[in-house]
Amino acid sequence: MSLLIRSAIATPVRVPARPDSLNSREVDDTDADFARRFHTGKTWQDFPHEVKWIIQLQGSDGRVGIGETYRAADPDHVEAALQAVVGRDLFALNWRALPVPHARVYDAIESAVLDLAGQALNVPVYQLLGGAFRPSVECSGWTGRRTPADAARKAHEAMQRGHRVFKFKCSSEDPVREWTEAIEARCGQGIRILLDPNQRWNDVPTTLRLMEGVRPETMYALEDPVLRSDIAGFRQIKSTLGIPLYLHVALPYDQNPADLLAGLRLDAVDGFNFNGPMFRFVELASTAALAGLPCWHGSEVDLGILEASALHACAAAPSCTIPSDIFGELVREDDLLEAPIVFNRGFAQVPQGPGLGVRLDHSALRRYQSGEPLEC
Repeated sequence: MSLLIRSAIATPVRVPARPDSLNSREVDDTDADFARRFHTGKTWQDFPHEVKWIIQLQGSDGRVGIGETYRAADPDHVEAALQAVVGRDLFALNWRALPVPHARVYDAIESAVLDLAGQALNVPVYQLLGGAFRPSVECSGWTGRRTPADAARKAHEAMQRGHRVFKFKCSSEDPVREWTEAIEARCGQGIRILLDPNQRWNDVPTTLRLMEGVRPETMYALEDPVLRSDIAGFRQIKSTLGIPLYLHVALPYDQNPADLLAGLRLDAVDGFNFNGPMFRFVELASTAALAGLPCWHGSEVDLGILEASALHACAAAPSCTIPSDIFGELVREDDLLEAPIVFNRGFAQVPQGPGLGVRLDHSALRRYQSGEPLEC
């Protein structure tokens, strides 16, 4: 079987956040170094304004595969990726090692390639990844940094939507004990909290101080409280607090997949947050499964195409049983899909049909377009 990738187009878009979806008005995140490391613009709250690129690869049969980059992908890297695949036979490419060296663009090309292949073979992408373990994927609620009263309000809203886990971004400046107390007073045991400092608690003493007085019954987990290089610190926190502790291995930030092995060797974590290409996600999740540890799929609060690809990867991963970070529809004002991902009581339905099972909304693409497309 042969199918030529005949042409490609990449369109830059900016899709703003919905009102009240990020931080409380009273909480301003001015950590410029943190914003730089995580490609969010001048401040963390600016991330919805960072450009994403929507990729369309057209095959010689007229079908089109779609993909979405991570935010702030370099236009030169996007153009190079298009040039690397246009003119190639889709079925002669190694889908697990595409000729795209840049991590913030790779997933978009993988998504478009597998979408095109799935359409040509008349199977969903999850079947190309090995087959589905589940028809739907549990997802967490999410928000940024909040005042305690606001934290309780947002957690209650998530609970009413059916989420059992609510994820908060936080720094060492946040009153996390007051957050958890306010949430428990408002929600009882109806929802549990996952705190994600993105390493901004820095060290073990700071983490133990901030968690002092926090009831384990209110907590679902901690994610990356201290520097990722301090795996021994992870182990100490895990044994001291008695709260599940998770390590985030984020390939779009060029983090090392071997960090998974370091966490396993020292028995330092209870599971993992993985995000990156679909094939690599399934590989990492399968490795965690060998150790009997669960995982979930991380995100950058993405649009619909990247979230659809994440759902296919989650479906194909045996150990993906923790609520995943698939919640862009709660944060972005549009997902750029003709029909949105279906959520029901905290679970996202894995799209069915050939390829990704979702279609690009071209009118929304034009509405949010933020510059000239790249064509190849």
